[in-house]
Formats: sequence, C-alpha cells, structure tokens
Amino acid sequence: MADSGMASEKRIWCSIPEKLQLHGAMLALQFGYAGFHVVSRAALNMGISKLVYPVYRNIIALLLLLPFAYFLEKKERPAINVSFLVQFFLLALVGITANQGFYLLGLDNTSPTFASAVQNSVPALTFLMAAILRIEKVRIDRKDGIAKVVGTAFCVAGATVITLYRGPVIYSPATTLQDSTPMLVSLGDANSKSWALGCVYLIGHCLSWSAWLVLQAPVLKKYPARLSVTSYTCFFGLIQFLIIAAFLEREIDAWKFHSGAEVFTVMYAGVVASGIAFAVQIWCIDRGGPVFVAVYQPVQTLVVAIIASIALGEQFYLGGIIGAALIIAGLYLVLWGKNEESKFARAAIQVTSENDNNRTSSQIKYALTQPLLPPSSENV
Repeated sequence: MADSGMASEKRIWCSIPEKLQLHGAMLALQFGYAGFHVVSRAALNMGISKLVYPVYRNIIALLLLLPFAYFLEKKERPAINVSFLVQFFLLALVGITANQGFYLLGLDNTSPTFASAVQNSVPALTFLMAAILRIEKVRIDRKDGIAKVVGTAFCVAGATVITLYRGPVIYSPATTLQDSTPMLVSLGDANSKSWALGCVYLIGHCLSWSAWLVLQAPVLKKYPARLSVTSYTCFFGLIQFLIIAAFLEREIDAWKFHSGAEVFTVMYAGVVASGIAFAVQIWCIDRGGPVFVAVYQPVQTLVVAIIASIALGEQFYLGGIIGAALIIAGLYLVLWGKNEESKFARAAIQVTSENDNNRTSSQIKYALTQPLLPPSSENV
C-alpha cells in the first residue's frame, strides 16, 4: 500500500509541467531566504553573538553537505593537494568569513529589508569584477554590453543613495505582532545604531559575495565537483570563525542557548538557508539557468519587507526606497544584457556550424569532380 501511495504521489508530481515546478521552487526559495533575513535579525536582537551564530550555522551546513559531496561526487572528485587546499582556504576567507561577517554587522545596524535590497547588486558587482579581471569581455558596441554597463552604474548609484541618504520616514506600521505577542518584543528595528556604517558593511558583504562567485569559476575548472568545493569552503570558513571567536568571544555563556527561539534561529540558518536552499538553487540553475534564478531575487526583497513590517515593525525611509528601486532596475538591466549576450553567442555558434557544414559539403563535391587533385592549393 505504501509503495502504491508513493508511486501515485510521484505520478502527480511528474504530471506538473517542469516550468511550473521551477516557478514554484523559486518562489519557495525566495520565501526561505526572506525568512532567513528576518530570523537572523531576530537572533541578533535576542543577544546571540555575531561570531557564535555563523559558527553554529556552518557546523549544521557542513554536516548536511558532507554526505552528498562524498557519495554523489566520488567519481568526479580530483585528488586533493596543497594548491587546492590553499585555494579553498582563500575561497572560505572571502565567501564565508568576510561574506557572513559583513552581512551580520550590516544587518545589526540596518534592517532585513535593506539587507535584502542591497543584495540585488551582487550580479552587477560580479560582472564589474569579472570585467576588471578580464574574465568577461565588455562589448560597448552592442546593446547587451551597454545594458550591463548602465545596469552596473544603476546598482552602484542605488547602493550610494542607501548609504549616504536615509531621508524621512515614508511608511511606519500602526500595529505590529510585537504589540500583541510578548515573544516578539525583542524583534524591533535597528534603533540608535549607525545606518550609514551598516550600509557600508552590507556593501562589503556584497563585494565579498561577488568576489567569491568570480574566484570560484577558475577553481571549479580545475576541481569540477561543486558540492565538494562548497564543503571544503564551508569547513575552512568554520575553522576561520572558530579562530576569530577564540580571541574575541571567550565567554562560555555566549556559546549556550538560552531559549527555544535561539535554537530555532540557528537551525533555520543552517538547515533552510544553507542546506535546503542550496539544493533547490542548484536544481533550479541546472534546469532554468542562472539568469532565471537571479530574476527572482527582488521577490525576496518584497517578501522581507512584508514580513519585517508585520513582525518587526520596520519603518521604510525615502533614501532606502529610492536606492532599492535603482538597484533592482540595475539588476534587470544586467540580467537582460546577459540574456542578449547568450543569444549573440548562440547565433555565432550556429553561423560557424553552418559555415563548416557548407565548407565540408563543397569539399566533398569538389573531391568527387576532381578526385586526383588536392582540395586546396594550401596542401600542395
């Protein structure tokens, strides 16, 4: 009976069009990440250390990733050597330690909505870094190149506005869950903290994230086992956080959980944001492509804004709204440029393939009519 039930569920799932499955998975992913922003802010406001939180998060993530990396990539994983270990260590320094450290510092001084909004600049910053390092070519003579450059400029302008101009309050919720639920009293907004400094930290977080994406590309070419690379990166990131914590977080009490809510925030960060989200994202990138996945990023910002407004009583400022709008506009310009670039590349490959086929067929015809002569004078 159990087998027939499972077979029936599998048939129902397979009957859903793949496009619908992809859209559903991406929406679920954005809700998961949106929850992570709010949960992380709640953890900081409850007093969890900014060093202890990422340590526990990465322990959980590593425990989830290791079995999959070991068994699924057993055949394609190259032998490890000192050079690879150094590269994984540097990837961890940028992609785990700096990335997560700057994020928590920025989130502590701003709000979940603006942390999510600033993250929309990552594709543009990644393109900018790749262009500077000459990993990616910039074609100013084509519309896709112009779109990517203008989009990057929009993202930089948006991040600058968010950092330098806060502006008046545009929206302030009249009632929140904090008013009726004592458990949520500690989940307020970042009052009496440095907004500008928080924005600088968040820009540092996005730069670290972008650098991690750019630096991953050459490593994955030499070590084509994505789960294993992520596991090694996570491991070295955990070691780095533990070393920093050994000097800056020596109180034993900081490493203890004081409530079920604190346990929930850490488990959510490790299981949902690092484990499940990573698996879903890999599947969506594989089936829908990286541009399809990136297009959904602004949905996360909208969901965070709604949740943060209801649960945390978050206020929205004019500078943040203008900056977020510029960043999201820049994101879509960069993504449109990348999509057009892919079309140009596919068209060029098709033309080359057709030319090769025509050349081959003409050579065959020539050889049939002149069988004793070489196909070209170059071979004489």
